[in-house]
Amino acid sequence: MAESVQDFLKRLFLRAVEVADPMQSLGAFLPEKPAGRVVVIGAGKASARMAEAVEKVWGPCEGLVITRYGYARPCEGIEIVEAAHPVPDEMGFVATKRMIELVSGLGENDYVLALMSGGASALLIAPAGEISLAEKQAVNQALLASGAPIGQMNVVRKHLSRVKGGQLAAAAYPAKMLALLISDVPGDNPAEIGSGPTVGDTSTTADAKAILEQWKIEVPASVQQVLAAGSGVLKPDDEKLSRVSNVIFAAPSQSLEAARTLAEAEDCDVEILGDALEGEAREVARAHAELALSRQSERPEGSRPLLLLSGGELTVTRRGEGVGGPNAEYALALAFALRGAPGIHAIACDTDGVDGAAEVAGAVIGPDTLARADKAGADVEEALLTNDAHRFFDTIGDQVVTGPTLTNVNDFRAIWIG
Repeated sequence: MAESVQDFLKRLFLRAVEVADPMQSLGAFLPEKPAGRVVVIGAGKASARMAEAVEKVWGPCEGLVITRYGYARPCEGIEIVEAAHPVPDEMGFVATKRMIELVSGLGENDYVLALMSGGASALLIAPAGEISLAEKQAVNQALLASGAPIGQMNVVRKHLSRVKGGQLAAAAYPAKMLALLISDVPGDNPAEIGSGPTVGDTSTTADAKAILEQWKIEVPASVQQVLAAGSGVLKPDDEKLSRVSNVIFAAPSQSLEAARTLAEAEDCDVEILGDALEGEAREVARAHAELALSRQSERPEGSRPLLLLSGGELTVTRRGEGVGGPNAEYALALAFALRGAPGIHAIACDTDGVDGAAEVAGAVIGPDTLARADKAGADVEEALLTNDAHRFFDTIGDQVVTGPTLTNVNDFRAIWIG
């Protein structure tokens, strides 16, 4: 292999991102443009790219899409609004209100195309009851810092919203709706993608309360009142969801398979550990370090390199005030656990190009990571203690920076064992 191992791992990551690009994958799932009024709506980090892909096939369309700051794309008819993620802001709040107004009052002969991807939970912001935007922001921040898995976070988000848990689709009823989804959630459950604005849900306000209690998140009286009174989340069999079709057209499994194909073509053996891994980033990293060392010891001398691939969504329980994210923390904890083991390299990145609290996709590590860090004055144990993984990798030049990838199929991890 002429290129370095780390460059090869970066190429695998970029291939995983490429196959999830809506410009490459969405068109095959679009029907012919219906006659009559067609309204395109959407939210998420990939939604503007999805809108761009729609207009490439259908031409200019009426509509409104909300994406993350820096993720806008040029569209002829569909309006693109940028807002904050992962903590919502006023721009998202105002745009969500306009989106609800846009689809309300549509008739049964009208057609709505909904484009949803990861990030919609923060970008579609319409607090229920008397919950203020500031209060919703505070709850979001507490959830993100708690270490709660994404599925639990989304249950709470749904029951504090007027748009999630099928409520956006209900606002458009009786219009017919096709929702095209990019999955960024373990298990690819449509109800969890962006907190399911077009999908009903079986969870209850009691479930939301239990999650808040489990993770010791204190909430204001307005939140308590909404959870006591009952939310507007729809059950999956609700009549107002009867004209909705939800279709996932890009998912983590497809990206891992694309990486597998590329790696095998480059004379590597491949083992996929799963596309739906969850858990605390540093704990998963320790387990993967043990697995990598075990696999290395089992392989006969002269074997082809082995690649361990995995996806899913890891979490970080915030302990310090550093700049970090789950992929960088995974990479940091993996390097620490491997202790410079020869012949093992790895990459961990978020396919949306943003890992946690920095505009950085993730990081790469190798046998010399800890030695170079020590020489540069970067303390791995201190960085783990303070959740400061991004600053650590910035110091030694091992961050992976892509800018907006315009898609989002969750984490991508690869461990190369030589």
